[in-house]
Amino acid sequence: MNNKEGGGHGRGSGGFRKRKHDNFPHGQRREGKDINSSSAVMVAFKLFQQELDTRHDKYERLVKLSRDITVESKRTIFLLHRITSAPDVEEIMNESESKLEAVRQKIKQVAQELWGEDMYQYHRAITPGLQEYVEAVSFQHFIKTRSLISVDEINKQLVFISEDTKEENNTVSSDLDDKPKPLCTWSLKVTPVDYLLGVADLTGELMRMCINSVGNGDIDTPFEVSQFLRQIYDGFSFIGNTGPYEVSKKLYTLKQSLAKVENACYALKVRGSEIPKHMLADVFSAKAEMIDREEGIS
Repeated sequence: MNNKEGGGHGRGSGGFRKRKHDNFPHGQRREGKDINSSSAVMVAFKLFQQELDTRHDKYERLVKLSRDITVESKRTIFLLHRITSAPDVEEIMNESESKLEAVRQKIKQVAQELWGEDMYQYHRAITPGLQEYVEAVSFQHFIKTRSLISVDEINKQLVFISEDTKEENNTVSSDLDDKPKPLCTWSLKVTPVDYLLGVADLTGELMRMCINSVGNGDIDTPFEVSQFLRQIYDGFSFIGNTGPYEVSKKLYTLKQSLAKVENACYALKVRGSEIPKHMLADVFSAKAEMIDREEGIS
C-alpha cells in the first residue's frame, strides 16, 4: 500500500482533517435550535447588555462635558494672557473668575454623572478637561499671588451644594413651602496625576506670558517667572521616572520652557539697558529660537 494513500485515512478529501462534528453519525448531529428568550442565560445577558449600554452612554456624555470644559478653560487662558497689555487688570480678573465659575458648573454636571460610580472607570473620559481646568485655575492663581495653587485648594472649589428642587404637587398647601428644602452635595476630586499634568502644561503658558510682558517693556515678570519655573522643575525632578509615564514625558517640555526663559533673562540682564524697550520681545524670541536650533527642536 502506498504510504501516501495510507496516511490519508484520518483525513477528509483533499488531505484536510475532519471537523469534530463530522465524527457524529448523521442522525445525531447537533442541529440549530430556537433560542429560548426566556431562559436564565438570555435574561442574564440582556441585563449585561443594558448595563453596558448605560455605561457607554454615560461615558459619551462625560466625553462631551470634558470637551466643553477644555474649550472654556482654554478661553479663560487666552483671556488671562491679555492681562499683560490691558489697562484694567481688575476687570480681566473678574471676567476670568466668571468664566472659571461657568467651567465649575460643567464640572458639577460631571460630579452628578459620577455620583455613586467609581470615578476611575470613567477617568479617561474626563481627564483632558480636568487637566485643562487645572492649567487655567493655576495660571489665574499665579497672576494673583505669584505662587502655585495646591491640589487641595482646587478640590475645595469643586464641592457643590444646592437645594433639592424637585417639583412639588400644586395641591400641596403653601405652608409646606416655608419648610427648608434638603441640601444636595456633589463633589469631584482632581487626581494627583491630573494636577501634575495640568501644572506641567502651565509652564508653557508662563513662557508665553514672559514674551508678552517683555513686549510691553516689563522686564521684571520674566525674572519672577524664571524663579517660579525653576522651583516647579526641581519639584518634578524629585518625581523623576517613578511617576506616571505622561508626567515624565512632559518633563522634557518643561525643561525646554525653563531653558528659554532663563537664557532670555540672561540676555536681558546683560544687555537689557542697551536694548530699546520696543525691541526686547524680538531679543527674547530670537534667544528662544536659538535654543530650539541647538536642541534640534526646530
